[in-house]
Amino acid sequence: MDRPVSIVLSGIGGYGEAYLSGLLEPPEGPSFRFVGAADPEPERCSRLAELRAAGIPVLPSLEGLYERCTPDLAVIAAPIQLHCEQTCLALSRGSHVLCEKPAAATVQEVDGMLAASRRASRFVAIGFQWSFSAPILELASDIRSGLYGAPRRLKSLTLWPRDDAYYRRNGWAGRLRDGEGRWILDSPANNAMAHDLHNLLFLLGEEEGRSAVPVEVQAETYRAKAIESFDTVALRARTAGGAELLFYASHSTSELADPIFEIELSQATVRYRGGEAPIEARRGDGSIREYPSPQGEPHLRKLWTCVRAAATGGTPPCGLEAARAHTLCVNGIAESAPDPGGFPAERVRRLGEGDRRLTCVEGLAEQLQACYRKGALPSELGLPWARAGKTVDLRGYASFPAG
Repeated sequence: MDRPVSIVLSGIGGYGEAYLSGLLEPPEGPSFRFVGAADPEPERCSRLAELRAAGIPVLPSLEGLYERCTPDLAVIAAPIQLHCEQTCLALSRGSHVLCEKPAAATVQEVDGMLAASRRASRFVAIGFQWSFSAPILELASDIRSGLYGAPRRLKSLTLWPRDDAYYRRNGWAGRLRDGEGRWILDSPANNAMAHDLHNLLFLLGEEEGRSAVPVEVQAETYRAKAIESFDTVALRARTAGGAELLFYASHSTSELADPIFEIELSQATVRYRGGEAPIEARRGDGSIREYPSPQGEPHLRKLWTCVRAAATGGTPPCGLEAARAHTLCVNGIAESAPDPGGFPAERVRRLGEGDRRLTCVEGLAEQLQACYRKGALPSELGLPWARAGKTVDLRGYASFPAG
């Protein structure tokens, strides 16, 4: 493609503003034209005046944009429940797609998107930014090559407190369905910490651009906040290759802990201690290989990777094939623990004022950190508020909810 890649953006509020900033203030890189944006509530965007001053049309719907133009690439930062619908629309009009994470709320939607992508012969990338970063791609390649032996256990922990404003920022945060009955399944596992769950699966992909497939899930979900979904989750999954995955995440701690992960393999242990620290792979002979922190990578690398792929006919590293495993896991969580448990009332605290008030659970951070260290679910440590979810077989799982 000799001409610049034409781009439209669906969703200019929320995380869409990050994409918008990149498109309005691009770094040196691939040539593109930003030809339109869509949002039913554009006034929520702090840069709306700049868009209009630049003469970029802002329409209420993606359908309306496609009546005016046929872009090479559609960037979709709309709510979760619209990912499938808008991706399939863009594909049907001949566009490649970069859809923000997660791919969709349900596996049947992801499968519909995969079918539409094949019909259109266009790629669909999913915006799990670590899966576009050089350190994660290199580590995944080294694991896949057998450099560190067979994977045995992976675990991840993230504690990100979220206040009332977080859940009031839109009409779907903390919701299971929207007003029209479409699945959302918003939760730490399917939104803020979705990256960390997906990363465990992505690192074990047997091929480039694939993820390990969970065949069994047992989850524990809890909530301290007044929401439909859960704000705290502990998960054990097993992959087709026999590896165990453990994932811990909460929005209801007062303490902040950025993502960390650890991978036990037959010949090495790989640890990421969070932040700007490097990923360390320590082999049995004591030798250490380091990979730079994925946090140091530009978070919009995913956008520019997709622009280049649209221009050259390339394939982005994280597409629907890689992202489906995450959605399968999220559906498994909902099947395993459909009714979130609560916490003892005497341990629930309300800190701060107004929209900045935080509902948190005293001691929860320490308890989840203990679970991480021991590779156990809360119920396995005998925590009095904990209750085990059922074990769900995901082999052949093709539609949520099952049955």
